[in-house]
Amino acid sequence: MKEFDIKEANIAPYDMEDEEQLSENDDVLFENEDFEKESSGGMFEHYRFNVDKGQSLLRIDKYITEHMEKTSRHRIQLAIEAGYVRVNDKVVKSNYRVKPYDVITIVLPYQRRGMEVMPEDIPLDVVYEDNDMLIVNKPAGLVVHPGHGHFHGTLVNALAHHLGLSQGPDAQDERMGILVHRIDKNTSGLLVVAKNDEAQLHLAKQFFYHTIERKYVAIVWGNVKDDEGTIIGNIARDPNDRLRFKVFPEGDIGKHAVTHYKVLERFGYVTLVECKLETGRTHQIRVHMNHIGHPLFNDDRYGGDKILKGTLYAKYKQFIDNCFKLLPRQALHAKTLGLEHPVTGKHIFFETPIPEDMAALLDKWRKYANSQALEEEE
Repeated sequence: MKEFDIKEANIAPYDMEDEEQLSENDDVLFENEDFEKESSGGMFEHYRFNVDKGQSLLRIDKYITEHMEKTSRHRIQLAIEAGYVRVNDKVVKSNYRVKPYDVITIVLPYQRRGMEVMPEDIPLDVVYEDNDMLIVNKPAGLVVHPGHGHFHGTLVNALAHHLGLSQGPDAQDERMGILVHRIDKNTSGLLVVAKNDEAQLHLAKQFFYHTIERKYVAIVWGNVKDDEGTIIGNIARDPNDRLRFKVFPEGDIGKHAVTHYKVLERFGYVTLVECKLETGRTHQIRVHMNHIGHPLFNDDRYGGDKILKGTLYAKYKQFIDNCFKLLPRQALHAKTLGLEHPVTGKHIFFETPIPEDMAALLDKWRKYANSQALEEEE
C-alpha cells in the first residue's frame, strides 16, 4: 500500500450519505478483485499507522501531523471531524490520546487514485460562484470524481482548471474544488462545490443533518397510482449483483432511506415525477422507484431499458426504441438545490431547467399520449 498524502487525497469533510457517491465508477470499481476492500460505510482505507509499544500519550491530530508529510494539523482536524480518522476501527475526536498498540486508519469515500488529478479545460455550466462555493449544473455523461478507469475527463479535472489549481507534484496551492456530494455519471443536474475547507465542513454538516433541500425530476415506467407518496426502505448493495442496490426489510441490513414523490404529469405508460430526498443513499431514487414497480425510463442498471408498459404493436416498439435513442441514459435530473450559505448563513436556492434530452423525450411522450387520446375519442 503506497504512502498516503492528505494533500493528494484532498481530505476534507465529505457527504458520505448523498446519492450516487460511488455509482459513476461502479462499473469498473468492482470488476477487479485486486482492489482494496471496502470498509464499513462505503469507506476505503488509504493509510494505516501501527503505534509502537513505546509511544507516550499524544493527541491524535498531533500524532498524525508528525507522522505525515505535506499536511497541516488543521487539515487533519477537519479530517477527524469528518469521521475519516479511526482508531481500532472506531471514529475518534481530535483530543483522543494515542496509546501504545493503537491501530490508526485514514479512510476516504473512494479508492486510492493511481495518479494525480490534473487540470483539464472542460466546459462547466456554473450557475453560481463566490469566494467560498460554486454551484455547477453537471451534464449527463460526465463522471464526477476520478476513480479506477476515470483519471481524466471528470468534473474534478474541470474544476481544477476552472479554479486555476492543481494537485500535481509541483502544485503551490493545496486548495481544490471540494465536492460536497455526487450524482451519477448519467444523471444531470446541480452539484455544490466548496472552495475551502471551512466551507466544505459547513456544507457537509448540512447534508449530514438533511437540511439541504434537493428535488429531482424523473420519468418512470408505468402510471403511478397515487398523486404523491413516500417510499421508506433500507438500501444496501444487492448480494447477487454488486453493481446494484436493493431495498431490504427494516432491520440491520442497509441504511435507512426515505424518498418523497409527487406526480407532475401522466402519459399513460410512463409518468413524470418529482422526487424529494429526505435521506441520500447510493442510487436512492432509482432503487426506491424500482422497488414500487416504477423503474426509471432507460435505466439499464434496474431494467428500465426494456419495454415494461405499453402495447405489443411493432409501431409502439419502434416508438420506444426512438425514445431510448433520444435519451440514452436514465431519465433523472437534479433540478433544485436549497442550502444555507456556509459563510453568510443566508438561505440560497437554485433551480435549473430540465435538460434538452429529457425535454425532447417529454415532448415525444406528450404527442404520443395526445394521439392515443384522440384515437380513443374516435
